[in-house]
Amino acid sequence: MRDHQRGDTSLTGNLPAELDGFVGRTPELSALAAALDTSRLVTVTGVGGVGKSRLAARAAAGAAPRDGVWRVELAPVRDPEFVDHVVVEALGLTDHTARLPRETLLGHLAGREVLLLLDGFEHLVEACAHLVVELLRGAPGLRVLAVGRRPLGVTGERLFPLAPLDAEEAALLFADRAGRQDVAPDDERTVRELCRRLDGIPLAIELAAGRLRALTPEQLLDRLDDRFRLLTGGGREGLPRHETLRTAIGWSHELCTPQERLLWSRLSVFTGPFDLEAAEYVCGGHGLRADDVLDVLSELIAQSVVGREPTGAGVRYRMLDTVRAYGADWLAATGDEDRLRRRHRDWYTGLATWCELDWFSPRQSEVAARVDAELPNLRSALEYCLTEPDEAHLGQYLAGSLWFCWVGCGRLAEGRHWLERALALDSAHDQPRLKALWVLGYVAILQGDAVAALAALQECREGAERSASATALAYAEHRTGCLALVTGDIDRAETLLRSALRRYQEIGELNSNVLMGQVELAMIRAFQGDLPDAVRLCEDVRRVCEDHGERWARGYALYVLAYAAWSEGDPGRARALLTDCLRGAHGFRDLLGSVLSIELLALVTATEGDVAEAAVLQGAASRMWPSVGLPLFGSAHYNGPHELCEAMAREGLGDERYEACARAGERLDQEQAVARALGRGQALDGVPVARGAARRTQGALDMQKPAASPTRKGGETTG
Repeated sequence: MRDHQRGDTSLTGNLPAELDGFVGRTPELSALAAALDTSRLVTVTGVGGVGKSRLAARAAAGAAPRDGVWRVELAPVRDPEFVDHVVVEALGLTDHTARLPRETLLGHLAGREVLLLLDGFEHLVEACAHLVVELLRGAPGLRVLAVGRRPLGVTGERLFPLAPLDAEEAALLFADRAGRQDVAPDDERTVRELCRRLDGIPLAIELAAGRLRALTPEQLLDRLDDRFRLLTGGGREGLPRHETLRTAIGWSHELCTPQERLLWSRLSVFTGPFDLEAAEYVCGGHGLRADDVLDVLSELIAQSVVGREPTGAGVRYRMLDTVRAYGADWLAATGDEDRLRRRHRDWYTGLATWCELDWFSPRQSEVAARVDAELPNLRSALEYCLTEPDEAHLGQYLAGSLWFCWVGCGRLAEGRHWLERALALDSAHDQPRLKALWVLGYVAILQGDAVAALAALQECREGAERSASATALAYAEHRTGCLALVTGDIDRAETLLRSALRRYQEIGELNSNVLMGQVELAMIRAFQGDLPDAVRLCEDVRRVCEDHGERWARGYALYVLAYAAWSEGDPGRARALLTDCLRGAHGFRDLLGSVLSIELLALVTATEGDVAEAAVLQGAASRMWPSVGLPLFGSAHYNGPHELCEAMAREGLGDERYEACARAGERLDQEQAVARALGRGQALDGVPVARGAARRTQGALDMQKPAASPTRKGGETTG
């Protein structure tokens, strides 16, 4: 399988904030839907604040491509090289290999019918244009709906210029937003004139309606007239719409109190949704007490300057890009921009540090959700560190501290991007660099890039010895042992892992990484034929994990224990352990843990007598492996259980029926494969349902070739 669809980020399941309070636009909505029916690339253009995103989101939500509608928010992205990564992220794809993100996208989209909504691309036109052309060429079932203030400028693009609201719909929007303020304007003529002066631009109308708690429509109109006369020398004529919007935003800004204007400008440093604690830390002080931020923020929300949205990670806030850009100009004019960006960097560096430490706790799932919600701002903090003089060491520290995000939450390609950028910079600080090096080595191992992994780990070890860093030396030795294990050098792997575990004990290190080192050693013992010792090691890991509430490393210990249970003739217990393991791995978007669990569940299923279902699961696993790396790492040790399962299934079904079942499994996507393995899947067309009487043949399996190991997906934390 070339991807892992995590969660439900498609528009059909998670409508974006732009759909909230959608008013009017019925003719435009119908016309845009018709354009999408006849063109593979449609670009909605128009002045900022005219409602492009809302209309596109509504049209996309009404579309029904076979494989879903997916929205990519590009406004927070600043680095053109990062566009592909953001699209991969938005599509919910996981690829553990060293393939470029674009290869992952092309592999996923080929043969699928998908509508891709690219929102806010105007500052990334060239990068987005190249990407769209290549994706449309390589994926015949793909359609793209782009949203920006200018066209992409590629062949075949159909432009959909969006005009402002007409008088009737503008008045309806004003009335709707006034109702949210518990105000019911009774002077329809004034409202219509106000909307006309605002050129029917929805954002300008919403900002005006946000003032109705303090001003009547007549007062709003008078103040706006004063502003327009100032700009045009007494007349209203000739003011272009982009100036109308900027004037409306500026007028709303002038109506703010000094503290509201100050907070507005400071909030512009956030490049995505943010929470109250972040706003208080980053924006508080120097004229605005942190304790006052909530009250001032509430006023900006009431005035439609800031939006409030509930999420799985709690209540979060965001500014529309047009409003944020206005605040950013003011912040730059105050000369306080660099200080605010440093505070922003400090907050998100601290957040990453806290999340890394809290990963080894009962809050692992919360940490994963928190980091997912904070990614735009974490990326912004990384970008700041890697582009500012004398900040390289902080960039190396931050990229290294987020190892659990890159490794544990399925973002290896993005992690490698940031780690390599950070390590390309010179730094006088050894420890952050050493940390980034062993994390890069870890990521490269998981991607199957042994050469890059060895280079990073050797440099880390040499630096650790030079600086007498016991912690970095332990991590470098551990990951070098892991590399030896997956490349088949079992004796060397045992020597290195035992040494690393001793080093961890000497320095008092206990975390997910240490526990994974013990699981990896257990796999070596199983390879060497000492299954009781492997069980002893993993039962110890299981106990420590349960004491600390750790579930990610625990899943891999359960995997080894499940193999032992199967070997001892207890497939029921093996299934229960693997079900627990698979649920956890899938929840963390751990593709390696998922595919290993499904592989072993196939063998358990064959042992229980359902060889047809075993063949289906093997087919499902075969589709997943290309996103992980070489199937079963190309290792005879790992491949033994797979070969035994296949032999049992072929014996019970015959070659033709086995191949049919495997092909049916290959048609399952990641979500379907996991559901099937957990016993929640539906019967598939063309899959035999008769259960064959498979012989129990665990004893035929050479103990030098046990089930696939979790060693390529371990847990590292501090260092």
